[in-house]
Amino acid sequence: MQIIPVIDLKDGQVVHAVRGERSTYKPIHLHSILTASSAFEDVLNAFLTFYPFKTFYIADLNAICGMGDHAELIRNVLKQHPDREFWVDNGRQLDSVSVDYPKNYNAIIATESQQAMPQQIDERFILSLDYKQQALGHVDWFMQSDYWPARIIVMTLARVGSQAGPDFEKLQLLKKSFPVKQFIAAGGVRNGQDLHALENLGMSGVLLATALHTGAIRASDISGR
Repeated sequence: MQIIPVIDLKDGQVVHAVRGERSTYKPIHLHSILTASSAFEDVLNAFLTFYPFKTFYIADLNAICGMGDHAELIRNVLKQHPDREFWVDNGRQLDSVSVDYPKNYNAIIATESQQAMPQQIDERFILSLDYKQQALGHVDWFMQSDYWPARIIVMTLARVGSQAGPDFEKLQLLKKSFPVKQFIAAGGVRNGQDLHALENLGMSGVLLATALHTGAIRASDISGR
């Protein structure tokens, strides 16, 4: 099971995401024992000092909310770290996402941002099924599984940063219903016990931020997965 740190970018810095309430997000260094800085490169290096992660998830919150973007900053980081893989959610519509990206760039197709009906997703992309109190986005994105690529993030925004625990029920149901898909859990992970439980559910990966920054998950909890 792959452990993937999350970097949420807002107004030029990394922020602490909590329950999807984006207007309230604060600089990450105020909540972190890993870094005294909220600069993108500093946070990335802090993660790499903690553990040699191979993949990172980046949410460009300005782009998602239609208030500018961090495209140049992200491009520079990709160039500086060609040996790392980056999954990027920038709120783009599926039909406007190009496949002509650097090899270490993976586009996230997030249901909360999609305005059109579902269509086939290139296998190089990753689908994010987004939930808050309910599914976010057109219901057909959740119902028409024939359009889903192999890799699927299950993003429970109401649990992000909450340390309330993952939505095990939803994850178990999805994995049972679509056993050949590679599901990545996101939201609410508290500790190493949660990682163990998600691995037993058959999750292919887990997105993490708060539990890493607070020290609730240690490098020893990640090694060997």
